[in-house]
Amino acid sequence: MVTTQKQNDAFVAKYLKRNIVVQLTQGLFGQTGFRLFAAPTFLPVYLYSLSGSEFVVGLARSLEAVGQMLTPMVGASLIGHRKKLLGITLTSSILMRLQMLFIALTGLFFGSTDFGLWLIIFFMVLLGIMQGISVVMMNSLRAKVIPVHRRGFVAGWRNFLSNGATAIIAYFAGGYLIDNNILGDGYAALFLLAFFIASLGIIAFTFTKEPVGLELRKRENIQQSFKSLKPLFRTNPHFSRFFLVTVLGSIGRMAMPFYILFAGTRMELSGAMLGLLTTIWMLSGTVTNLLWGEIADRKGYRIVMVITLAMWILAHCQLLMIQEVYGVMVFFVVFGIAFSGFNQARMNMVLELGADADIPLRVAASNMASNTVGAVGPLLGGLIVLAMGYEIIFIICIFVQTIALIVMLSSVPEPRLSEIKITEDNDVI
Repeated sequence: MVTTQKQNDAFVAKYLKRNIVVQLTQGLFGQTGFRLFAAPTFLPVYLYSLSGSEFVVGLARSLEAVGQMLTPMVGASLIGHRKKLLGITLTSSILMRLQMLFIALTGLFFGSTDFGLWLIIFFMVLLGIMQGISVVMMNSLRAKVIPVHRRGFVAGWRNFLSNGATAIIAYFAGGYLIDNNILGDGYAALFLLAFFIASLGIIAFTFTKEPVGLELRKRENIQQSFKSLKPLFRTNPHFSRFFLVTVLGSIGRMAMPFYILFAGTRMELSGAMLGLLTTIWMLSGTVTNLLWGEIADRKGYRIVMVITLAMWILAHCQLLMIQEVYGVMVFFVVFGIAFSGFNQARMNMVLELGADADIPLRVAASNMASNTVGAVGPLLGGLIVLAMGYEIIFIICIFVQTIALIVMLSSVPEPRLSEIKITEDNDVI
């Protein structure tokens, strides 16, 4: 039984290679399946084909993000006091994947009906709820088993493997499953494939070797976890400003469901073209994820977040000027690099901005902020499209993300240099 920090470090070092292999395998299958499902191409186009409305597409994405917005604190309250996280993390991950299965089955049996459309949206909400819980648990467990100086390597290779696999599958799936309407609904067949791939990641995850937690918070219910945010923000100003950057930077999620719909005004969107654009989006971030991981292990994640946020802004600027298919492809290249790197930096930098005991709370707060924007943004974006057109959404994103970049550059230091280790003593046991 691990009882001291020295023993904890020895345990982590002993099983580090095993846990790295587990993390990479889980990323290869788990992330591949989920990214295939959540790509900003297949699901928005499928929803649009069922509804014929940009507003419904935005509404569906917003409702999904509402679930993600409300539940990270549930995840934090469930694990903050636990010495072991693996069991409950597996449970939440399985429940999340089941929603993907239900969406696929709904598409197969009811997809062409209004009932099927709203049932799909219902399961998207449940997916968001379970995802909000699961991500907090997954990241907190990863922080326990992977030391900070190896997280860049693990994150980079996880994304490299999953992006590469997703790109290959998306290319062939788009050209075969959708265009040939496999199982009577090519999109539903694609989502069913995504579920089976994601489920393989859970099997790999069971082989994790987890140390006993040393720094724990008192057992808290959801209300108490929310109340803990105020002292966290008060005593940790660096995290507070990072939280603001997360909110402002994530405004790009408002536009994501509409990238592919806007592209449809410049080109014809066949299943093969959707597969190609998804492949371009995935591949563009695949190789650069290794670069971001290497930079992060050497210099920290702050510089990665700065570079990728700036690239996301440039991608929106370029999107405003596209007139043909090649411009759309260039956009998905730049956006793929930026979005993948930004999320990698956001999800890893938050682990370093304070004491280990507060990791679940910080992850929950950061994800809640990003998902709040994801909940409100697409719905607002749908209304903006109906009233003023696609271009206004992209202009808003450019303006707000520029503010986020300025705050990041001026007010958020690199945590590995500032040695931030702040928590409220009366919340730790």
